[in-house]
Amino acid sequence: MKAHISSLADVTDFILDGTHGSPKRTDTGIPVLSAQNVVNGVLNYATDRFTSDEEYAAFAKRVSIKRSDVLLTIVGTIGRAAVVDHVKPAVFQRSVAILRPRAKTLDARYLYHMTQSPDFIEQARKFTKKSTQAGIYLGNLKKIEIPLPPLSEQKRIAAILDKADQQRQKRRQAIMLLDSLTQSIFLEMFADPMSNPKGFIVRELQEIVDPDRKITYGILMPGPDVQDGVPYVRVIDMRDGLVLVDQLRRTTSAIAKEYRRSSLRTGDLLISIRGHVGRLAITPPQCEGANITQDTARLAIADANPLYVSALLSTSAAQHWMAQRTKGVAVRGINLGDLKKFPVMLPPRSEQNDFAEQVEQKLKVLQLKEAQLNSSESLFSSLQHRAFAGQL
Repeated sequence: MKAHISSLADVTDFILDGTHGSPKRTDTGIPVLSAQNVVNGVLNYATDRFTSDEEYAAFAKRVSIKRSDVLLTIVGTIGRAAVVDHVKPAVFQRSVAILRPRAKTLDARYLYHMTQSPDFIEQARKFTKKSTQAGIYLGNLKKIEIPLPPLSEQKRIAAILDKADQQRQKRRQAIMLLDSLTQSIFLEMFADPMSNPKGFIVRELQEIVDPDRKITYGILMPGPDVQDGVPYVRVIDMRDGLVLVDQLRRTTSAIAKEYRRSSLRTGDLLISIRGHVGRLAITPPQCEGANITQDTARLAIADANPLYVSALLSTSAAQHWMAQRTKGVAVRGINLGDLKKFPVMLPPRSEQNDFAEQVEQKLKVLQLKEAQLNSSESLFSSLQHRAFAGQL
């Protein structure tokens, strides 16, 4: 039996977004959160941006976050979601929408899983305004329709999907442990790359790239996915230092030619510069001749080992350096001018290569773990489809 279909407006107490202004900055105080803080189904309160109690009081008059509220990113990277499981004072920016499920009508965990379903994502995509800064208006978000079985059935479906999702998370955690091991090896061999206690040579990032392939961003508007077109890498396609080649979208040859300055070669280092700043990946052979979007910069490393530079940029010290230079309100980003000046600590090339050899061994394991994760993702997608089709 098919479930009743309802719009989000009909099954929520409200759907609001965060502040449209720029909260007054303070060194400490109330966290200012954005889409970057909604990751892997969790609200992360960690941030380097704070505001005053007065700003929080003004925000709380409009909306006060409660447990079981569902958060959804609606500007920039659209569609990441989380269920609030613990509440701390915070001010949200407009890149995050707050959805409060109506009691006795809609289960929060069910709504969370629904927002991650292909049908919901497709509806959101159709409502997304096409511009250099993608976004979905609240009025359109409220129009999105979801199947609404009885509350008891919603809870049953959510419990099944939660259990399956836990298995995916365990695989992700194993991958994160591998990444932390790489960082430990880096710090043991070279120490903190920003304080540089070993006194290695330091050069600006722009000085170690191929002079004929300068640091640049990619395609502004790649258009719809084109079969047999030129693949391009989005930030969402970069995970754990790898490019997820199986999910790449494609643009036309004409658009790719227009942005040939940002075409990729095997071994190029990619770094996200908008939205989630500092995500890194090495271009694999399958992406030879592919391109990137405006949210990513290409680093054609020539005078250093790319794996070494990738690990350096992944350190907490380097990420902090970039975070300090990240600007913007709804969609935050780092200017290429600032990124080009990043101070790269350069030990002897032989030591970089020794480190890279160790990393390559970890990458082989990582690729296996990624394949296992992708298998889990496929199984989860099948389970998700059956759940929302009433076939569980």
